[in-house]
Order: sequence, then structure tokens, then C-alpha cells
Amino acid sequence: MSLSEPDRERVVDELGREPTPAESALFENLWSEHCAYRSSRPLLSAFDSSGEQVVVGPGDDAAVVAVTDDTYVTMGIESHNHPSFVDPYDGAATGVGGIVRDTLSMGAYPIALADSLYFGDFDREHSRYLLEGVVEGISDYGNSIGVPTVAGSTAFHDDYEGNPLVNVACVGLLDDERLVTADAKELGNALVLVGNATGRDGLGGASFASEDLSEDAETEDRPAVQVGDPYTEKLLIEANEALLDRDLVEAARDLGAAGLGGASSEMVAKGGLGCEIELERVHQREPNMNALEILLAESQERMCYEVRPENVDAVEQVAEKYDLGCSVIGEVTEGNYVCTFEGDVVVDAPPEFLADGAPMNDLPAEEPTQPDRDLPDSDLESAFEAVVSSPNTASKRWVYRQYDHEVQVRTATGPGDDSAVLALRDAEKGLAFSSGADPNWTTAAPYDGARAVALENATNLAAKGATPLAAVDCLNGGNPEKPDVYGGFKGIVDGLADMCAALGAPVVGGNVSLYNDSPSGPIPPTPTLAMTGTKDGFEAPPASLSGEGALLVVGDDGGARLGGSEYLARFGGTDRFPALPENPREVVAALAEVADHPDTLAVHDVSHGGLAVALAEMVTDEAGATVELSGDASSAELLFAETPGRAVVETTDPDAVGEAFEGVAPVEEVGAADSSAALDLTVDDETLSYDASEISDLRDVLARELD
Repeated sequence: MSLSEPDRERVVDELGREPTPAESALFENLWSEHCAYRSSRPLLSAFDSSGEQVVVGPGDDAAVVAVTDDTYVTMGIESHNHPSFVDPYDGAATGVGGIVRDTLSMGAYPIALADSLYFGDFDREHSRYLLEGVVEGISDYGNSIGVPTVAGSTAFHDDYEGNPLVNVACVGLLDDERLVTADAKELGNALVLVGNATGRDGLGGASFASEDLSEDAETEDRPAVQVGDPYTEKLLIEANEALLDRDLVEAARDLGAAGLGGASSEMVAKGGLGCEIELERVHQREPNMNALEILLAESQERMCYEVRPENVDAVEQVAEKYDLGCSVIGEVTEGNYVCTFEGDVVVDAPPEFLADGAPMNDLPAEEPTQPDRDLPDSDLESAFEAVVSSPNTASKRWVYRQYDHEVQVRTATGPGDDSAVLALRDAEKGLAFSSGADPNWTTAAPYDGARAVALENATNLAAKGATPLAAVDCLNGGNPEKPDVYGGFKGIVDGLADMCAALGAPVVGGNVSLYNDSPSGPIPPTPTLAMTGTKDGFEAPPASLSGEGALLVVGDDGGARLGGSEYLARFGGTDRFPALPENPREVVAALAEVADHPDTLAVHDVSHGGLAVALAEMVTDEAGATVELSGDASSAELLFAETPGRAVVETTDPDAVGEAFEGVAPVEEVGAADSSAALDLTVDDETLSYDASEISDLRDVLARELD
């Protein structure tokens, strides 16, 4: 950990002296890309974060959005990419722990998680090793703390081989009276540290997350990875509830990146105040820790609370009840951010300079270009089987079956569907939850691919009858100092921003992870979006067929282009990305209306793998379908184009579907569901037939290869 020379000079100018070792390390971490967003913040103004439903927008530990006048949800998302490469189990587990504590710090109870995971080629042994470790880490941590993992995505792409991505989102539930924010409130209040004892794990984690991964990262960077303890986190969740019940908390901040130094300095900076902290008061689990280690260790399961002096004893009693450590480490002042260690001043700096003083980077961006059209030749049967059995489009049952998605008994629709639906019973509302991105789309066209990511997530919600409420994003990119990489990153920011605005879904918070670069090259620009939506009640149509209705495809095919498709990923070739609808908000609203119609039997979005995968996923051991596709496009375009904003609807009232989409988007009747437990698919006079067991065998590649 060391400050760059320009940053050191800036610090010296502000302080009027050389920084102490602890100050130098603190500035280096707080001014890192991971904490200060030095390369991305200039772009983030593109997002619209406003709306009457937005209670707390970007800048706090998590966003807060109103579902009703007195029922709020929190939304947060974070990345643990570099740590998950070095130590996939602990890296992923502590990513879960961190986003849950972000939820706690807003006064909310965590009710659901979503994981969006990206690895190198599935056929590579190292990719499978990372996948297994990451899924086990998420499963063990989430299951142990009693928070269901209900949604997410898993993608494989060659360019993640040297740098996987682990993005985790969390939704929390609170009412209008329990809201807590991170800004310190009043002079003389105590700063109280509650939770695990501080050790030396995770030292320099923020700095580590802000540089390219090296060839020996798996061994040399292991000390920068935190170690999680889910059982302590569970106690912390319940202790946090008890503190809120008794109104003992004025402000709260989770200890994440840059540890105590990050949480406490940001808390007082947000309140326009200062503080004095005695570092030796911090409860520690390792002997002979120095000031820098206590200040910057990223040991997990810790919270910093602002507490009125008269309530300190009560906070200590709650901590003792839940067998948690508790230290009164300092108090809020009106001066600088000051830390002492055994009587010596080790940090004395303006808090706003620490938290917000990093200079922004002005980087050149190279505009991406879309490829020309050069389609491969392939026979229809081989193409269908290759696309349906691709690890990207195959069943992710092997992943989500390891997660407890029913704990807390709110999950009305669980993983494996287009989106999860959670029952908010007091509000009599369903909260739909979707998360993911597609690296094939954003590799082919960063801007339009990111727009498609936003539209697909909204379509996932609409397929369950919900309309978008709000979104949070995790913007992952490579080394921004490379103009082509930064150009692609700028494209995904603008694409998400434009489509979310068009959908009326404010982007209320998020995370940026850059320098996802390694000796094997940069990752694809990856705009993970986690989106929530609401509906009256909790019931939603399934994605699987009932066997009793007509089958309709709703939505425009975007010219049936194949750019970014799994078909091209399997067989080679290039094409431009599909055109997206000009009225996405109306398309989503119409689909949500259809999904809630009493004569609708099933709804499933068309996205990854196109109609081929959507239809295959709808077939069950009890129901099948006969489908015929024709048109001006080629067979491959009809079957494998991945234009989002489309869905397959099974209904006993096709006229009602047509009325909902009149003047909005095309509706085409393509066949009927039946009790055959098979898919008979005719495309331009060529017929493919697969029974449910054959389709299941094609789609179960992850389970077959990993069990």
C-alpha cells in the first residue's frame, strides 16, 4: 500500500506536512478506484436516480425505495471479483456478508439475495474449480444466516478465465419508522463498534481490488481476502434488529472496504462533522496489532454505530446478549478525523478530504464498433442441440439447488423462473426480483447490449406480472487506462442509463468494479443489473406449460439479427446486434397485464438462446407443444435470435393478448400446448422432435459434469 506521487503531493498540500504511515495507507485505500470511483464517477451522472418512490438514493450503504407509504425495501449490490479469484469460497462468502451488512445499516432486515456469476469457459478445469468454490461459499454463508438466495444468473465466457466476477445483490425490508442512514448526526455522540473482533485479514482489500490481477495473485494476494463467519453475521442481524427495536441507533455504517477507517471517516464526512477515535480500544483477536492494521483490516461481521451517550450501556447489553464484541471507540466532534494509538496521533485530516478528495481521472475512450454480418452454416438439428445444451443457456439447477430459497417463507416464485417473487404480506404486494447480464451481448455491442440487459431484466419481472420499481447496477470493466476498454465501459454505462430511463426504473445505487484485467486480458464489459418490480398479490403464472392453451410470441423480433447470440458463440460468425423496441415501457406494461390475466396459463421471456431455449425450457414431463415458425428470416434467425422484450405466452384467450398489445408490439400465434410431454418444432418445413427426457438431458449439462 503506497500513495502515488501525484496523490501524495495533493495530500501534502492539504495537510501542510508529510502524511503519517497510517494516513498514507488510509488515503491510498479511500482514494483507490474501488472506493473513490476515480475513473467511473464522471460517467455516473448519466443515471436517473429520481422518482417519487425513491426514499434514499445513491451514496449510502444501500438505496431505500417505497413500495407503499409505510413499507420500504432496500436494494444493494456489490462485487467480490478479485477475492473470489484468489479464494473462491471466502471471496464469495464475504461478498454475501458485506451486502447483507449494507442492508442492516439502513435499518432493514435482509429478505433475499441474488447472485450473478461469470466464469471462463466451462470446459476448463480452473473455471469449474472457481464455480464450485464460489457457489459453495454463497450457499454456506447465505443458508447459515437464514437469507434466501432466490434469483441470479451464471455465465461462461473465455475472457473471464483470468478474472471471474462475483456480483451479489440483496433486498431488505423495513418500514418508514426504522430507516437509518450513514451520516453522523450530533456532536458528543459515541462511536460504537459491534461484532467480530478485528484481525489482520483483508488488509489493503480496497487497494487490491483496484489493480489488475497478477499471475501469482492466488498466492501473493491471499492476505487481502477476508474470512467470513456466517454464524456471527446471523447474531449481528438479530442484534441489529434489537437495537432498532429500542431506537438506540442514530447512524450506522457497515465495515467493508478500508475497514474501520473507511466506515468511520465516511460516516462523519457525510454528516459534515469530525470524530476522535482511540484505536487501542478496538476489540482485537490477534496480538500486537499496530495502528495501521486496526484502522484498515477488513475483518468481517462488524458494524459502526453512532449512539447517544445515554444509550451506550443499552447497546453494550444488546451486544452481550448476542455474544458479540462491543467497543466504545470514540466520539463525534466538529473538527478533523483524528485517530490516536496509545496516546500518539496517527491520523489527523479533514474527513471530507479523506472521503471525497480524490481527484477524478480524465481518460480517453475509444468508441466500440459493431461487427459486420458473416453468418455460419449449420444444420438445424445440430444447432438446436448445441444451443440448448450450452452451459450458458442450460439449466442452472445445479447452482440454485444448493441455496435455501424458502427460508423466511416469503418466496412465492423461486429460482429457475424468469424472476423471483417475494410475498410482502403486510403490504399485500408481490416484489419481483431479477438480476444478471449477458457478456455475449455487451462484447458484441456494449451500448445496445447494456440496453438489452436492462430490458431483459424488466421483461423477467413483467413475465410474472410485475412492473419495474427500481434498479441497482454493478458495473464491471477491465483496466480503464486502456482506451478501448474504457470506451466499452462507457458504452455499458450509457446503455443501462438510457434503457432504465426509458423503462421508468430509477437506478438508485450500485457498485463499480474496474481493473478486472489479468495476463489473459480484460473481461467483457459486464453491466450486472438487479431490478425489482411490484404487483398486487403474490400469484404469478409459471414459466412451464400447462398443456391446455394456444402459444403466442409477443414482442418485436428486432429484425431477427443474431449479433451477441449463443448461436454465434457456438458456431462462429458475426452479426449486428438486434434492434430494440422504441417503446420498451409500453411493451413491459402490456406483458405484465397479460401475465396477470386470468386466462394466461404460462409466460416465459425469450432471451438467451432465443425461441429454441425458451420453448425447450417450457416443456415438462406433463406438458409439451407443437410449434411452427416461418417468415422472411432464415431458420437460424427465427429460432436463435435473442432480441429481448419478447415472451412466449400460453393462453386460452388469444384475443385478450392481442388487445393488450394492440398498437404496442406484434403478436404471433405459433402453435399450441398439449399433453404430449414433447416439443414438435417446425421451422420453414423442417421438423425437430424431442421428448421431455431428451430435452432434460440436453439441458442438464452442469449437473451431469459437476455431480
